[in-house]
Amino acid sequence: MSGLSPARLQLGEDATPEAIHQIESQWGLDRPFLAQYWSWFTGLLHGELGTSWVNGADISTLIGLGLGVSLSVAILALVLGVVLGSVLGTVAALRRTTWIDRAITGFVTVVSVMPGFVVGIVLVEIFAVALGWLPSAGYSPLAAGAGPWLAHVILPALALSFDIVADVARQLRTGLVSAYRENYVLGAMVRGLSPRRIFFRHVLRNGIGPALATLGIKFPQLIGASVVAEWIFGLQGFGRFANDSAQAGDVPAVQGVLVVSVAMVVTFNLIVNIVLGRIAPASQRGV
Repeated sequence: MSGLSPARLQLGEDATPEAIHQIESQWGLDRPFLAQYWSWFTGLLHGELGTSWVNGADISTLIGLGLGVSLSVAILALVLGVVLGSVLGTVAALRRTTWIDRAITGFVTVVSVMPGFVVGIVLVEIFAVALGWLPSAGYSPLAAGAGPWLAHVILPALALSFDIVADVARQLRTGLVSAYRENYVLGAMVRGLSPRRIFFRHVLRNGIGPALATLGIKFPQLIGASVVAEWIFGLQGFGRFANDSAQAGDVPAVQGVLVVSVAMVVTFNLIVNIVLGRIAPASQRGV
């Protein structure tokens, strides 16, 4: 239906009609659209994503090569965003209406509007070019050592984490401040419970819900934003493979990328909802 021909991609514009027809018959593109889609779908049910129109390689293998790079960056970005955002949001809630609260709110507001590619370029200029502490591009697998792996993924992960830091900090602060105003917290204070116990037992469990729900939205954005980060830092990851496949008109590869992306997003959101149901009691009541 796209009108793209793998035969022209492989043979070039000077290919003869006979050669084009032979390649299209080989790929089954001379069959009706629904028949082609059914063949692809039944292959998907057996774990087969097909073969690339550009080089004839197995798409599952091509995606697997880049997925490890992208997941390394995305997971580290998620961890950094959650840790830094949680610290900032908690401090802002505990010091609400003070200058510390206002400073943190102003900081996360500025961070939230900074594009990831701008942050990435600034980080490269500072830590790779000016200071020479970290490599500016490339990737080292975890099997080669934790140190080289971390050195290559920390900058792109940090560039992607800024938006997560801002959203987690804001949502957590809002949730905690709201929880502090609840009657059960006031009752706990009247009974003489320690501030530490009140915070961890009552306030945090009931105020963390919005911040956790935010992660379900941020994970798909990490996958999309990885395209820009991988270009800046010279990584051959999942996002760059998706971009190259789309530009080359490699339809089976784009289909495979979408299937894997949907599976990751659904799985991650399922995990978030399970954790949310275990941690936040209010979510179990539909509140």
